[in-house]
Amino acid sequence: MKIHRLIPFLGIIILSNGAMAQLPLVYNVENTGAKFKAPVFPALENLRVIDPLTDPFLQSDGKKRSTKFGDWERRRNEIGAEFQHYEIGIKPSRPENITATYVDSTTTAGKLIVTITVNGKSLTLTSMVSLPAGDGPFPAVIGMNSLNGSIPADIFTSRNIARISFVHNQVTVYNRPQNTDPFFQLYPDQNIENTGQYAAWAWGVSRVIDGLELVKSKLPIDLKHLAVTGCSYAGKMALISGAFDERIALTIAQESGGGGATAWRVSETLGDVERLGATSYQWFKDDMMQFAGLNVSKLPLDHHELMAMVAPRALLVTGNTDYFWLANPSNYVASRAAHEVWKTFGAGDRFGFYIDGKHPHCNVPATEKPYIEAFVDKFLLGKNVNTDVTINPYPDVNYQRWFNWWGTKNPVFPDKEKLVKIWLEAECGTVGENWITGEDATASGGKYVTVKAGLNNTRTAPAADTASNIVVIPFIIETPGFYNFLAKAIGPTGSDDSYWVKIDDAPYVGAAGLLGTTWKWNRFHSATLTAGQHKLVIAYREDGAKLDKILITTSNTSDVMSPEAGGTNCN
Repeated sequence: MKIHRLIPFLGIIILSNGAMAQLPLVYNVENTGAKFKAPVFPALENLRVIDPLTDPFLQSDGKKRSTKFGDWERRRNEIGAEFQHYEIGIKPSRPENITATYVDSTTTAGKLIVTITVNGKSLTLTSMVSLPAGDGPFPAVIGMNSLNGSIPADIFTSRNIARISFVHNQVTVYNRPQNTDPFFQLYPDQNIENTGQYAAWAWGVSRVIDGLELVKSKLPIDLKHLAVTGCSYAGKMALISGAFDERIALTIAQESGGGGATAWRVSETLGDVERLGATSYQWFKDDMMQFAGLNVSKLPLDHHELMAMVAPRALLVTGNTDYFWLANPSNYVASRAAHEVWKTFGAGDRFGFYIDGKHPHCNVPATEKPYIEAFVDKFLLGKNVNTDVTINPYPDVNYQRWFNWWGTKNPVFPDKEKLVKIWLEAECGTVGENWITGEDATASGGKYVTVKAGLNNTRTAPAADTASNIVVIPFIIETPGFYNFLAKAIGPTGSDDSYWVKIDDAPYVGAAGLLGTTWKWNRFHSATLTAGQHKLVIAYREDGAKLDKILITTSNTSDVMSPEAGGTNCN
């Protein structure tokens, strides 16, 4: 069946400055910027180092920066092209051969069946549909792998909103992707190495929407008021789907963690969270790994821009501080940065974030529910309610320092020149009996430490009160503040590249992803420190990892390790 291009729907609003302007609430095409040519994609060695968060208004070639909404369509398409090239792989455009049927089992329930044929192969998506009573048309939510994702069903059923499931395993199988999966059969040039599952799953959500368009005469769905939602890995799925399909009016991404509503650059400073080098590469394309560790600063975009791709449509993201790996401070900083885009266009109330704790993962507590309801009321039902939502537990986090440089052409942190650097040699600490001091002419001072072979403990840190298990390195802080800990290490494989680390009496955190067959600097830990005496405690986690040197610094810059200085603790 030939699919015809539709004309974008434009909603008219009053901007915050009082001027009348056309600012869409939703569109009725998947990608309004499809006509624009993709930018050039430099290789890693040719990419510019940008340590703070990338500027969403600066074109990829760096030649023009515009905060005019009229230029956003082009810029949004550039961000999407970069995200596909460097992170998830290609999300194919809408195929021509799509058929759809709706089979009702009752007046309020049925199945949407969408069949897509490409290159002589077919893929079928079957979505359960739950309808309110009445004639409609009804606003609808597409839940990732369930009718309403992880959001309580009554938020939708009490408001006469239809619910539709997206079953992602019908596209590519969660946790077990194979090149024989239906999506890869349709697109033989794409495979599990060059295409992450999020590209395939977002494509599948778009095809469900195609199906809704094709059966609109039988299935009474209001196509101008569609939402998507999911939590955790499915929160990433919902966010990416909402970013890449402009027919979605409202995106609700719950507790999405790394690869979702967090910034890779910020997460890299937080320790053992879901960082770029410590996420599932089934979800992302394999060569995204080249940006792991300190190379993250060469990634030409970050996930505040992924969120900004939803603008000017509506987006609500949530976090959960009970789960450290979700990198909630990174979610907060990225959300503040993304919010700047909506505010610039005079639509700040179309983006919100709610980061709390004291509830299970993917659970919606009573305190959070009214804020979700507000976004549903405004952007699916058109009610005039307050959606200025910026709930967070981080009043002291200086999020502005991550994007103060925007518009200056000088991507540096404002405090770059006020550096503190403390150089420490691992072998000059108090080295426990379960550790070996080795010699290597290429190491700083010619020596390093490594745990004895056979000592592995990746689930929990070994006993901290047993001196034989640890390396203790005292240090003094003269200027209180936030400090990054960087380590010069060798991690020969992904199973030999980590330690347990703590400062003073704080809990241990895992320091993983120190990959490299030669001495290489990488992030190790971070902490807010008072002035005075402190101690860095390193316990074994995986044998085979070698530790040469530590740098404690106030800097977030990726080049702060050069030039190196000798360890002050060896005197």
